[in-house]
Amino acid sequence: MTLIKSISGIRGTIGGKVGDNLTPVDAVKFASAYGTFLKNNSNDNRKLKVVIGRDARISGPMIHNLVMNTLLGLGIDVIDLGLSTTPTVEIAVPMEGADGGIILTASHNPKQWNALKLLNAKGEFLSGKEGELILEIAESEAFDFSDVDSLGEITVNDAYMDIHIDVVLDLPLVDAEAVAKRKFKVVVDGVNSSGGIIIPKLLEQMGVECVKLYCEPNGHFPHNPEPLKEHLGDICKLVVEEKADFGIVVDPDVDRLAFISNDGEMFGEEYTLVACADYVLSKTPGNTVSNMSSSRALRDITNKHNGSYQASAVGEVNVVELMKKTNAIIGGEGNGGIIYPESHYGRDSIVGVALFLTYLANQDKTVAELRASYPQYYMSKNKIELTPQIDVDAILVAMTEKYKNEEINTIDGVKIDFAENWVHLRKSNTEPIIRIYTEAQTQQLADDLAVRIIDEIKAVAGI
Repeated sequence: MTLIKSISGIRGTIGGKVGDNLTPVDAVKFASAYGTFLKNNSNDNRKLKVVIGRDARISGPMIHNLVMNTLLGLGIDVIDLGLSTTPTVEIAVPMEGADGGIILTASHNPKQWNALKLLNAKGEFLSGKEGELILEIAESEAFDFSDVDSLGEITVNDAYMDIHIDVVLDLPLVDAEAVAKRKFKVVVDGVNSSGGIIIPKLLEQMGVECVKLYCEPNGHFPHNPEPLKEHLGDICKLVVEEKADFGIVVDPDVDRLAFISNDGEMFGEEYTLVACADYVLSKTPGNTVSNMSSSRALRDITNKHNGSYQASAVGEVNVVELMKKTNAIIGGEGNGGIIYPESHYGRDSIVGVALFLTYLANQDKTVAELRASYPQYYMSKNKIELTPQIDVDAILVAMTEKYKNEEINTIDGVKIDFAENWVHLRKSNTEPIIRIYTEAQTQQLADDLAVRIIDEIKAVAGI
């Protein structure tokens, strides 16, 4: 399935047939649905305003122009940020007093993909209910375009990546002077997208020597853009060769952040949030939130600082909702997504880098030593393919019953918390599979737990 319509937006591969792939027709249709949704929810007759930015994907300019001009046709003004990042668009929406925002990015997906990510007037992702409304509008094609005297206008503003950096440097827990004194040397892999512009600029303003790797924003991703260990051999090698203090890797739209330790080993995406939270909690005690598939290490760090940790359903909008409910002072996702409400409610690698650098500047430790100081957990991520005849919900109910004496959470599939480890079982929304995530104190234990649970599921399902 190469066109995925979900409550968080629409994404797909470029080219192909209408309705099967992300074609120009599909881009126009969903931009029309989003603009119509905004107009339907406007209480007055004033002209609406939407902020638009994109990552450096090859298809970016094409989709960008289609989406912008569709909104103009609906009588909506556009603030065009051009090449940007997801968190930059998120902060620009409220700063511009806009009614919403669209980020044109398929995040960590390969170059043939693109997507429309949709924001509300706060610069936050739409709720599930709002996303469903937009899908309904798109399906019914209930669009009403403006007459020639009421078309929208484009205002170009390419200053927002610089504004974003200024906003981050003004955060009370970011100390550029302390960082500059340490004379850090850092390698940056910008995966040839907008992170290759904004991260080196941030480092320069914090007095950090930056070695650039794949920082040309041409959309030709030099490796799979998901920041996982198996894709990052080049930067791991370069960190050691350059005798750098650490390495920074971001995905194409700069909302996921991974570090490489000074020894060329992965710091671990799960531990990006752990390290930033450790610093923030040491200065401003409080609560934290991550999703149910994220490491238990955040809970341990939060407990260390006498805070309360809670887990949300998977999905940024769910994390943000629970953060607001619990007044969490930092949160995010184990895929390297840092959400720091002091800045804004969205995953932001720029904020993450600045917090991490400030923390490191005040530690008498290398990055490898810092990583070794945290609780050690290892994850195993698996899936079982199912036939359509198998009742996935019944399997989840059976597993819940089997482990009813353990700590169970069923807000998103089934999560079973054992004393020393956990397993999270989730039904995929797009494929006939169950995802099985496990975590334990060694990789072998995590793998063994996964094998056991998979065997139990197969026994229940009769496969």
